[in-house]
Amino acid sequence: MLSGGAVAILAIVVAAVLVLRDSPASDGASGSAGSDSDLDAVVTRYLAAWSAGDVATAGSLTDAPQDAVEKLKQVRHNLTVDPATTLRQVSGQSATFGVSWTVPGAGVWSYDGGLSLVQSGTRWLVHWTPEVVHPQLTNDRALVLRSTKGGNAVVDRDGKPLLTWQHDQPQPVDPKVAPLLLPALGRVATDHVDKGKYVVLVDPNGTEQVLFGDGQADSGPLTTTLSSQTQAAAQAAVDSAGSPAMLVAIQPSTGDVLAVAQNAAAGSANPLNGLYAPGSTFKIATATAVLEAGTATVDTVEPCPSTVQIGQRTIPNDDGFSFPPLPLHSAFAHSCNTTFAQLTSGLPASALADAADQLGVNADFDIPGITTEAGKVVAAKSAAEQVESAIGQGTVQVSPFGLALMAATVAGGHAVTPRLWHGLDTTVNTSYQAPPSGVINALRSMMREVVTAGTATGLRGSGQVYGKTGTAQFGDGSQANGWFIGYRGDVAFAVLLLGSNSSKPAVSVAAAFLR
Repeated sequence: MLSGGAVAILAIVVAAVLVLRDSPASDGASGSAGSDSDLDAVVTRYLAAWSAGDVATAGSLTDAPQDAVEKLKQVRHNLTVDPATTLRQVSGQSATFGVSWTVPGAGVWSYDGGLSLVQSGTRWLVHWTPEVVHPQLTNDRALVLRSTKGGNAVVDRDGKPLLTWQHDQPQPVDPKVAPLLLPALGRVATDHVDKGKYVVLVDPNGTEQVLFGDGQADSGPLTTTLSSQTQAAAQAAVDSAGSPAMLVAIQPSTGDVLAVAQNAAAGSANPLNGLYAPGSTFKIATATAVLEAGTATVDTVEPCPSTVQIGQRTIPNDDGFSFPPLPLHSAFAHSCNTTFAQLTSGLPASALADAADQLGVNADFDIPGITTEAGKVVAAKSAAEQVESAIGQGTVQVSPFGLALMAATVAGGHAVTPRLWHGLDTTVNTSYQAPPSGVINALRSMMREVVTAGTATGLRGSGQVYGKTGTAQFGDGSQANGWFIGYRGDVAFAVLLLGSNSSKPAVSVAAAFLR
């Protein structure tokens, strides 16, 4: 017989035991699970914690908490979702259950699982093994969620693979092909590929076994406008240069960007948006302004002295050369700074900016994957600024991309919208309209004479090439960059050599490219 006080104490103890047995292990502490001798309850708590992503609690209910937590975290990270679990049966010291993962883009992946329980002191615990998560999972294997990407990610205009899908990432077939553009091509491919998913079991050696989903590509590759052949020619040409070199090639008829190349010496320079003084290549725009104003025709005879004084500005010819008065087309071919400075000095302040507009230099585009800037030419604020701009110095700034666009405009006779993709449109933020056909024809004839009898005779053996050379001082004026821009057939291009102090090396690179 017990006294009243003893009965009360016994009732409290029994109640406490029942509370410990039936309360969930919500905080992951081993004490909550330690008082639970009910196998059903342990399995239920383990499955509930796993389903909720509470790997700490799930691990605490196993006989290897650290190993369990580490593996469960890995699985959760790799699959990005948590499973739904259903306890089917507890029989003796083992249990069976169902697992369902809702995989985004692939559906519901379901399978049956099993586990065993072991007793540790007064506690029942789940015996930890990776097979508890999936029957084929082991310590050195991993479950990984992949996107349904495979095969080629990006091909060139002729269908030649440039990037392929490798373990969910677009990887270059040849890292030496268009290295400046490969990251951009990869980003666009990743953004535009279908987002289906599949689950694989990855062995330590990298072998993958598809467990759910077909693991096959469900969309074809993206097609870029790049030409592998043209790109290879461009890269070989800039690599042949003795100073930092860049080249951009555009197809005038379509606006397709065919090649973008620079050599290792060019470092972080970017031919798509790096801005530089264009030097005498800008005489294409200056001639446009002069012809449209009616100040002269291609046959108007003009003086070409070695220097000319205009206001407070002395304009020299490169290396101080001079010619007797000669037709405008010959002054263009020999790049007479003094001729064009004199003709431009009487034009309106906006004349050169307006001409640059018509040749695409002030146009602006959003091309998927890349950032481009053609250039910046504004109305002159003074007479000195006007004549400096006429010879491509002062405030005039262009990129190799912008001058390739200028050459393409003359070649095509129309505004050119550059593009890098077939099927992904370029957004035109600032459009332009090409000069009238009479001016275009005059520019073509003058650019042809540059090659046949002017400053680019080094290209005489390169076919029917049209172009313009340029040398532009920078810094303190003691050094200069060299340019050649032009076109042959349906390929327009711009070559820039930094610090070459002459346009002749740029002409040599152009010849190598065209070969």
